[in-house]
Amino acid sequence: MESVAPAAAVIVAIDGPSGTGKSSTSKAVAAQLGLRYLDTGAQYRAITWWMVHHGVDVTDPAAVAAAAGKPEIVSGTDPAAPTIAVDGTDVAGPIRTPEVTAKVSAVSAVPEVRTRITELQRSIAAAGGIVVEGRDIGTTVLPDADLKVFLTASPQARAERRSGELKGSDVKATQEALVKRDAADSSRKTSPLAKAADAIEVDTTDLTLAQVIECVVTLVQEKRGGEVLVDGERAGR
Repeated sequence: MESVAPAAAVIVAIDGPSGTGKSSTSKAVAAQLGLRYLDTGAQYRAITWWMVHHGVDVTDPAAVAAAAGKPEIVSGTDPAAPTIAVDGTDVAGPIRTPEVTAKVSAVSAVPEVRTRITELQRSIAAAGGIVVEGRDIGTTVLPDADLKVFLTASPQARAERRSGELKGSDVKATQEALVKRDAADSSRKTSPLAKAADAIEVDTTDLTLAQVIECVVTLVQEKRGGEVLVDGERAGR
């Protein structure tokens, strides 16, 4: 009989491309179950921001690799108020600029960058009790996660959601950018965007955010042996 780990130790990996609802879902699931939350994409954006800020040519993999170990990146894991800082500076806003968005795939593809950030992610997740979202969590970063979820959605739905987040940006242009990012992330040699063999795929195209959250919470509870989790603690049924 499979043993059931304590609820507080559960590790949930949520992967998928941009615009599928990863961040909103992951934060809400973590908050509802009393778990920590880690946005790994923010870490890659943070190191990309640092490269741009320090004049590193992000089209030169050797230059990016040489600088990969320099910035100090600190992630806050409170789902109600996640933070990201580089060398002591809050970069939650700057890492979401179009300039960083356009360059993050190139930086993320450099093996030395992925090694550095993967080590950081594993160290944060080691204590358990966390929902980790990204693109290679279930396949590379945390292959032994208790639950792996892969969120998908149609390109149109993803573009509409992202345009809404960006307050009215052109949907067609956004969709083209998302498809281009998908291609770059899926084809890179190191830790490409991919669904883990044992991940549960959830198509969010026609689901509300509340429905997606409910689905993932239920999956976590099922993985924990049918227990109902309330604020990270076991509750009787």
